[in-house]
Amino acid sequence: MMKKEDKNMPAIQGQSQVVFRGRQIEAAAQNEGQSIDASRIGYLRAALVLVGVIFIAGIYTLTVVWPSGWSWHTGHSDYLQMILGVYATLGVFLLIASRNPLEHLSLIRFTVWSSIVHAGIMAVQSVVNPMNMGHLWGDVLALFVVAGLLAFLTPRGAGAQTQPVAQSTAR
Repeated sequence: MMKKEDKNMPAIQGQSQVVFRGRQIEAAAQNEGQSIDASRIGYLRAALVLVGVIFIAGIYTLTVVWPSGWSWHTGHSDYLQMILGVYATLGVFLLIASRNPLEHLSLIRFTVWSSIVHAGIMAVQSVVNPMNMGHLWGDVLALFVVAGLLAFLTPRGAGAQTQPVAQSTAR
């Protein structure tokens, strides 16, 4: 006799199934030769936590410790307060996304693409204005690293789809 969980799980031939934190991840074996494994999702979760914490508390700290690489203005700056607010908010949502990254792919992709755009604009501004060259090794490089890391770890294609698994009544 089949258990309740078993009959609710779809029968999929040619696909691998990985159970991760109560969710079933279906990765097509033919999906560009890639399949999602729990370790990759685990690395993505860790990266989201790390980036989230850095966005919440680390950016301000870096503007104080290494202003030539992280702060675009000297003294009081309304701009700095605004950008810190935006990144701290994004950091909170990245922490939430770390619980189940596959349910927050659009937020992760937004973080990747907005980081690329922001870093690209800052890179051009750093080159055009030589007094800002330190940013190429600070916030510019950091945002490109964040974008690259999250893009590398985030599943794409059919492998990024999830389906709920029936919860067991026995715990």
